[in-house]
Amino acid sequence: MAAPSSATDTGIISLRDLIDFIAHVADCYPDITKGFPQELIEILSLHHAVLDPDLREKVVTSLVLLKRKDIIDSATLLQTLFPILVSTLSKTLRALLFQKIISDLRTSNSKSTNHKLNKTIQTVLFNLVTSDRTSTKALWAIKITRELWKRQIWADAKTVEIMKEASLADNEKVVVGGVRFFLGGDKEREELEDESSDEEAMDVARVRHQVGINKKSKKKARQVDKAIATVKKKERKKNQPHPLNFSALHLLHDPQGFAETLFQKHLQNTKSKLNLEQKLLVLQLVSRLVGLHKLTVIQLYSYFLKYLTPKQPSVTSFLASLAQSTHSLVPPDVLEPLVMKIANEFVSEAAAAQVASAGLNAIREICVRQPLAMNDTLLQDLVMYKKSKDKGVMMAAKGLLGLYREVGASLLKKRDRGKDASIALKAGDRKEKRYGEEEVGEIEGIELLEQWKEEERRKRRREKGLPSDGESGDEESENDDWAAWDVEEDDSDDSGGWIDVQSDAEIEVSDSEDETPATKKQKMGDEISGDAESTSTRPKSEEPTNKVSKLATTKVLTPADLAKLAELRAAAGVSALVNGSKPGARKQAVTNAARHIDDPLTAAEIEGLAALSVGKATREEKIARMNENKSDRSEFKSKMQRKKEKKESQGKSTTNKEKARKKNFLMTLGKAKSKNKRSLVETRAVLRAHQERSKRGGRRGNK
Repeated sequence: MAAPSSATDTGIISLRDLIDFIAHVADCYPDITKGFPQELIEILSLHHAVLDPDLREKVVTSLVLLKRKDIIDSATLLQTLFPILVSTLSKTLRALLFQKIISDLRTSNSKSTNHKLNKTIQTVLFNLVTSDRTSTKALWAIKITRELWKRQIWADAKTVEIMKEASLADNEKVVVGGVRFFLGGDKEREELEDESSDEEAMDVARVRHQVGINKKSKKKARQVDKAIATVKKKERKKNQPHPLNFSALHLLHDPQGFAETLFQKHLQNTKSKLNLEQKLLVLQLVSRLVGLHKLTVIQLYSYFLKYLTPKQPSVTSFLASLAQSTHSLVPPDVLEPLVMKIANEFVSEAAAAQVASAGLNAIREICVRQPLAMNDTLLQDLVMYKKSKDKGVMMAAKGLLGLYREVGASLLKKRDRGKDASIALKAGDRKEKRYGEEEVGEIEGIELLEQWKEEERRKRRREKGLPSDGESGDEESENDDWAAWDVEEDDSDDSGGWIDVQSDAEIEVSDSEDETPATKKQKMGDEISGDAESTSTRPKSEEPTNKVSKLATTKVLTPADLAKLAELRAAAGVSALVNGSKPGARKQAVTNAARHIDDPLTAAEIEGLAALSVGKATREEKIARMNENKSDRSEFKSKMQRKKEKKESQGKSTTNKEKARKKNFLMTLGKAKSKNKRSLVETRAVLRAHQERSKRGGRRGNK
């Protein structure tokens, strides 16, 4: 302490050994070593800049060891190490301290969440970010927070608030660190979770087999015990309930205020020091927030106007951000000028194919989220590009046409509407969605379950000799469902059984609006005679096609009901495919609007097929692209191939028959020639010897 920089080498070595020795035995002599931790903390805090690197590392590791022995607590250790991490100029010391801080926080939260410690450290990091917004010291707060978020040690709103404040800092590096966390932190966490779940399972039977063959020793027995313990630990981890991994964007306290502040501070502000690439990251975050939470930031859309030109660098990223920031509550008159500018700048016969394709894809993505942003004149002009010779442009135009067949068929000309949309418009089943209108939320396929329950109720009443249309209490049947739910669930068709499909159903379409289309009656056997008012014979006007089912709001669905619902959904989907109709046509608009609400829209999706047509792909690129799309075909392999792979993985050899099959042809030629030259007597002798050998049990014989 008197002269830390002028100590001799021998003195440093002896001091390092003494510190190491006392740290290891400190728990055995608590009275003598009472002031030892505080002395180490003082040495490190006051003289970490001039201490010998090896001695400094020994002091840090000794403090960690004392914490592990419960002589000091985690809060004391972290409050000692963190100020040094922020202030030191030594790269090796920073790496060591960062590793020790993360390791200590992981250990403290391994068995159960240490809320008190987490709250203390989060407050320290929050104050570090907010105290000086121009300093780069906040980068350490970002690194620690991001690492702990990735490892799911911190997953609360306070963690997100730290990164929110970092995104609003004045230092460019800190801003980019905070913005990148919101754009990619959740993906990192999912990738780490996938890596941990993909670890190869240990084969305990194989380990025991090897131990039984090899020489028996205590070391081998310990290996078996260790393998069994590892397998049990993995099984326990697998059976634990899955943690609720909320996205960082969902845990924000005030997304509207955050989006407005980000936009005004970093994008609208002319004095902002961010370059174009950094501004693009901030713009992607603002657009994600606006699209995900359906925020209203009207000035954002006028900001895009100056960037929507083909000569703009990273223009596809700007187009993706614009589409991402569009939602059903954005006024159509705000989006119309943007759609018109994209059409004028990108989509023309004079434009390059990849430019036109990107423009059409961007317009489609905007209209998916807000179909009212399109007018019929522009739509008809864009749809004409479906006859383009370039594949990217043609597919983009067909995508736009397919979208408006579902969400706005009245804007299309009659020849472009398609059969389904024309029939739906004529019958009045498909109406355009008005601005601000929201779909009524319901369970998918609940009407199928309600119809099935009604048929079952009528069937039970007819069995009792009662009229089928009467009212009766279903309490008894509901209790039976609750009692035997597991049996019904096991017997459901989801386990791979057969699904009844009405493959011979015929649909007659009439051009007259007055005629009622004939529908097929249900095949109920002798039940049809007792049911005079079958639902299949009602006229179309009386059928409750658009009626919202009240089953889920009036009754509690049993597990058997849920199993039956899954079965009915599967049967309806298969029937629809066999009959050639689209089961989800009326809900397509809802599906389209919900696309990319959680997943980001990338520039690659805007480029579409145009990215594939630029230049000629090399053979290696084609093979790599083919392998990306190739799924795992292990389930289609033959039994022999699977058996062979299993033997190879276990290190076993092949049989003599398999070796004979692979033998060189020239090596077997002599034997084949000698077989052809055998006489009948020689052939008979060989066959007789073969029969005797087989009776005997081979060359060695049966013992």
